[in-house]
Amino acid sequence: MAGTELTLQNFLISVTLLVLAWRLLKATAKHPFDNLPGPPSPSFLYGNINQIWDPKGWAFHKHIADTYGPVMKYSGLANGQLWVSDPTALQYIIVKEQDIYEETDMFIQMFFGMGLLGTLGERHRKQRKMLNPAFSSRHLQEMVPTFYNVSYKNSPFDADITKLRDSILARVNAGPQEIDILHWLGRTAVELIGQSGLGYSFDNLDDGPAHPYSLAIKNFIPTIFRLQSLLLLLPYVSELGPAALRRMVLKFVPSANVQSVRRMVDLMDETSREVLLNQMGDVDVSEKVGGGKDIMGILLKANTEAAEEDRLTDAEVLGQVSTLVFAATDTTSSALARMFHLLAQHPDVQDRLRNEILAARHNDGDLEYKQLDGLQYLDAVIRETLRLYAPAPLVDRVARKDTVLPLSRPIAGLDGTDIHEIAVPKGTKLTIAIMHANCDPEIWGADAQEWKPERWLGQLLENVSNTRFPGVYSNMMTFLGGSRACM
Repeated sequence: MAGTELTLQNFLISVTLLVLAWRLLKATAKHPFDNLPGPPSPSFLYGNINQIWDPKGWAFHKHIADTYGPVMKYSGLANGQLWVSDPTALQYIIVKEQDIYEETDMFIQMFFGMGLLGTLGERHRKQRKMLNPAFSSRHLQEMVPTFYNVSYKNSPFDADITKLRDSILARVNAGPQEIDILHWLGRTAVELIGQSGLGYSFDNLDDGPAHPYSLAIKNFIPTIFRLQSLLLLLPYVSELGPAALRRMVLKFVPSANVQSVRRMVDLMDETSREVLLNQMGDVDVSEKVGGGKDIMGILLKANTEAAEEDRLTDAEVLGQVSTLVFAATDTTSSALARMFHLLAQHPDVQDRLRNEILAARHNDGDLEYKQLDGLQYLDAVIRETLRLYAPAPLVDRVARKDTVLPLSRPIAGLDGTDIHEIAVPKGTKLTIAIMHANCDPEIWGADAQEWKPERWLGQLLENVSNTRFPGVYSNMMTFLGGSRACM
């Protein structure tokens, strides 16, 4: 017993000495971020990670944006990290030096296999080249009837599928009812991407439960948010060897959230295989859900016709299924839910938008793609919602080697000097602050935090037009830019 107590005492003393030694080393060693402003760290081990990734931490986000500006340092797992919304810095991170600033290891293959989200470098570029034609204007126009079918019309491919409008009307027939619209938009988003993206129906949108795949996608991000501290260890787990070994290690992690994520990933993989088998079957194209004009069908055809060196492997094709569904579902449902919420809060905007749509319709017919594209006020409402409420407000990158990050305007260092560029050591994690870039009052004006669709109807502020954000959509960072921009 005495020996056990002595061993425990020695262990505690050793740990204490190591912690003190590490703190002493950190206090005496110089770091490129020492002169950068940033919030105090509330945790020796986790730093500001839990504050930044708190699903209800918007007050903290506003505080650091208002206090520290477009670039700041924050504390991660015992090291300094960067928070960036400066437009010139973003140009370097996302476009000019995108091969240096890559996705964080936690996303590489562990969650999404070999699809667009899980590959880097040349492999990622090859996949993107293969997928680009499926997102052409012509193919997007062909998807519009599918969107109408899922929303409210009778599908020519499956008469048993209930529509979103039918499901909601059934709940209010007896009088006004409170409806969880986010729930229904989530189910609808999965069905929209299922039919238009994969040629597959996930959900009848009836009184039955949502498809397990839909629930997995819905719960994935909230569960990941609860795991931010543990996710800091994923770069080390990803180096353990082959995927089978990594999965075995995760199976024994004593965390309910880790096991929940593992089961979600298993379900996504199983469903992806089922979807791909359905696509590769011998069903006549005209009889397939979506009429054979879905993204996956186009990809499979293009892949078959591609030269050997350009062709995607089976694992890469499989990886696109989960990538498409995940990337389209949560973002679509949250953006739509936010827009409906804002329209409910602004009845004047709702009335103006309804009048524009009604004026464009003829004999109660559906609006075609070009007519929808010409609805200027609808476009303004969508742009302003995506500016102020980007579905993904933060995105991380990791510096793969030492580099220097220039700034569009200097920031004040802790010693009062102006900082025009920042030395970024290899391994530094950089958080791209999409929400702050889209709402920076220095660029968007004093009303940057207000939802005002009218700002898109006239000439944009000079600062907005002159600021060279690398975003692919409308002077915003909502859909990122460069080779990893949203498609």
